[in-house]
Amino acid sequence: MVAPSSETSDVLRTAAWTAFVDSVAASARQAGVFGEVTIRDGMLEAAASGSGSPAYYRVSHESGRVWVSLVMADRYLSQSIEQDLVHTGDKLADLLEEELVDLDYPKLGHASPTLAVEHFRDEGKLFTFRSVLPIDASQLADARSRETARIVLLAYEAMFRRLGDMEAGTE
Repeated sequence: MVAPSSETSDVLRTAAWTAFVDSVAASARQAGVFGEVTIRDGMLEAAASGSGSPAYYRVSHESGRVWVSLVMADRYLSQSIEQDLVHTGDKLADLLEEELVDLDYPKLGHASPTLAVEHFRDEGKLFTFRSVLPIDASQLADARSRETARIVLLAYEAMFRRLGDMEAGTE
């Protein structure tokens, strides 16, 4: 695992970040759609329930930004998601927007009702899908920021649940 930068380490040690992550974790547990929800190394990690192999939804901080992501070590799980997208012709950003609308994300009043989705293999060799949230470290105590993270985390779970082998364990 790559050591966090000193800037990231400083944010992760703040009371505001801890309260933010604790609040979003409590909401994730209450939603009942995840497996185990933990906070590890200053990051929320919620197990994907029913996934064909281990996968985790995360809320994390990097370079002054807050991210929601889905990560997995299994190349085949990542490829199964990609294959579903190729087969249907759907775009992740469009699928995410649909879930965000269903969860009333537009009511939060962010400049854009949509979020981009990045897909890559990270330095830790995890296949990663992630979106940056329209909040920053100075807004962590704001109820709107917590609600943004909660909604995007739930939208990620709803979007990915039906893709690839993310429900393989429930068959």
